[in-house]
Amino acid sequence: MPRRVVLTIVLVLIPLLSWAWIVALARDMYGPMTGASAWMMTSQWDTVRLLLLWAMWAVMMAAMMLPSASPVLMLYSAAARRRGETSGQPLHVFALAAGYVAVWALFSVGAVALQRILSMLLVLSPMMEVTTRRAGGVILIVAGAYQLTPMKWACLQTCRSPLVFLTERWREGRGGAFQMGAEHGMYCVGCCWALMLLLFVSGVMNLLAIVTITALVAVEKLTPFGAQGARISGVLMIAIGVWMIAV
Repeated sequence: MPRRVVLTIVLVLIPLLSWAWIVALARDMYGPMTGASAWMMTSQWDTVRLLLLWAMWAVMMAAMMLPSASPVLMLYSAAARRRGETSGQPLHVFALAAGYVAVWALFSVGAVALQRILSMLLVLSPMMEVTTRRAGGVILIVAGAYQLTPMKWACLQTCRSPLVFLTERWREGRGGAFQMGAEHGMYCVGCCWALMLLLFVSGVMNLLAIVTITALVAVEKLTPFGAQGARISGVLMIAIGVWMIAV
């Protein structure tokens, strides 16, 4: 399979399909509620609902985060080709992407658990939105404060330096590619987990919020002024959070 076809599948086709599912789910939730949202909004936290919520979060994370991993995927594909791994290169690229997505799928388990806790505390409504301005303000302050921490900076620097990451952590074979993808995914979770909390403030299925956070992630990871943008967004989140609590 040609290199360009593999990258197109991973970086274009899979995110597009993920976005299509998320858009359909959001339109159903804020519309007729005759599809999957009818199960997700039930008061019973049974196995079916938990699986649907996890699938929602996992697909959403793939849609939001996989395109931002394009530099490491493209660099890996080129490096594997130069190193003579042409026979299994397509599978290696898929393995790297699979490792990256697997970490975000694991993160989605934690997101569902947090959603369950917030729902039990009546902080989150059946529409997956915070029920009070104070709760929304607290979440914004937490997310904004993390944007200013050394941990955020360290993880963001790794995400913004794919060549350094591959040079220092290169492993051979499909298993090595999967492990590298998982390691890179862990750094990206460390970089972006707090931004995902904002979905609870706006509504987990709020398409405008999903698009906005996706754009913010892309700015932080892919643009020259991403680090400064992270700090600015952190200060703004804290300011808005304080305003929401105080007013």
